[in-house]
Amino acid sequence: MSDNDLPDTEHTDNTEIDFAAAMTGVTRIRNDRADLRGQPKKLKLANDETTRYKRQMAVQDEESIVDGLNSEVINLVETEDELIYATPGVQLKLMKRLKQGHIPWDAGLDLHGYIIDDARTELSSFIRECSNQQLRCVMVIHGKSNNVESQHALMKSYVNDWLRQMDPVIAFSSAQPKDGGTGALYVLLKRAR
Repeated sequence: MSDNDLPDTEHTDNTEIDFAAAMTGVTRIRNDRADLRGQPKKLKLANDETTRYKRQMAVQDEESIVDGLNSEVINLVETEDELIYATPGVQLKLMKRLKQGHIPWDAGLDLHGYIIDDARTELSSFIRECSNQQLRCVMVIHGKSNNVESQHALMKSYVNDWLRQMDPVIAFSSAQPKDGGTGALYVLLKRAR
C-alpha cells in the first residue's frame, strides 16, 4: 500500500499518519468467536487412475536406505538371545577373547531412546568414525526391550542386521553381564593396513 492509497490525512515529514482517519469506512467486527453452526462442505474425492496411484504410493511404506543399511529387519531376535557373528578369516581364539570381554573397548554408543531411523544413522556414523580413528573394539548398547513379554527386541534385531552389513565390522558378540549382557555388543573392527 503506498502513501497515495491512504485517505487524505495530514502528513508530516516523518510520515506519521492519523490511525483513526486511515480507518474511515472500516466496520469493526463485533463478534470474536468463530461461526461453527454451518456444516463444512464435503469434498468429492477424485477417483481417476492418477489419483488412485498417488494415494497408493503415499500410503505405501517406503524402504529407506542410509549408508547402505536398509530399514527392513531381516532376522528378528528375542530379548535374551546371545548374538555372535564373525566374518570369514576371524580366528576362533580372537572370537573367544571378544566373547569373554577380554578385548578392551575404546568407545561406546548407547542407542536407548532412539527411533529406528535415527539409530541407524547414529550407528553408521559411530562405526565409520571409530574405524577412521583406527579403534579396534567398541561397544554398542541396543537394550533388551523388556517392556512387553514375548515381544521381539526390535532395536537389537536391527543392530544385529546392520552390523553384519558394515564393512569395518569383522565380528561382534553379546557383552558380558557386567557390560550389559544381551543388551549390548562388543564389536570388533578391521585393523588398519
